[in-house]
Amino acid sequence: MKSFRILLKNELKLNIRNMNMVIFAVIMPLIVLIILGFIYGTKPAADGAAYTFMELSFGALCCISICAGGLMGLPLVVSEYRERKILKRFQVTPISPAKLLLIEFLIYVIYCIVSMLTLFLAAMLFWKIKIHGSFLLFLGSWLLTMVSTLSIGLLVGGIAKNMKSASVIACILYFPMLMFSGATLPFEVMPIIMQKIISVLPLTQGMQLMKAAFLGIPLENALLPVIIMSAVTLICFGISIKCFKWE
Repeated sequence: MKSFRILLKNELKLNIRNMNMVIFAVIMPLIVLIILGFIYGTKPAADGAAYTFMELSFGALCCISICAGGLMGLPLVVSEYRERKILKRFQVTPISPAKLLLIEFLIYVIYCIVSMLTLFLAAMLFWKIKIHGSFLLFLGSWLLTMVSTLSIGLLVGGIAKNMKSASVIACILYFPMLMFSGATLPFEVMPIIMQKIISVLPLTQGMQLMKAAFLGIPLENALLPVIIMSAVTLICFGISIKCFKWE
């Protein structure tokens, strides 16, 4: 347990010094929030709507942070360690692949938590947003979305041969999931056929679940997003550990 804490502390320090995830997972979503706040303020999302545009967009802002960490940061860090032979050095220590991946996973969990708290506090203080639905349901849906997305990053980082291949795979996953999950383009304005296609993406399911929980609106078949994201998490974690390569 002591070695776990020491390695987690050291890896977190190295990651923060790199500043990439501090910028893209914490600062960038906050900047987007501030821009949206200055443009829309406390205006209702639509005529007669009970919630504001800021409240409607809050789940999407959380997803920007989750995507940055899970689909770009996490796989690139693990694959970079493999390419630079750092993982080969870990191989001769008592640290197992599961423990190493868990440490990297927890680092990006910390980024996501810091980002979500920063966004919520800023939006609440300056634009008076409030959760119209259940806070616990929103927290649970956010947690499940984060874990399932980060597990995909673990899978890519665990099996990618080098940083270049990890970067290609990460980009292929990152941009479609970010654009078509509802985090950038509203899910409701997309054609029905496209909605059915992108519904298989875990981030899309997570976005719909978070939005429904935050705004207090009913969601048809709420069990489906939970099943999809849980299945993705278990499958990706299992494959990333079983197929992990030290070099």
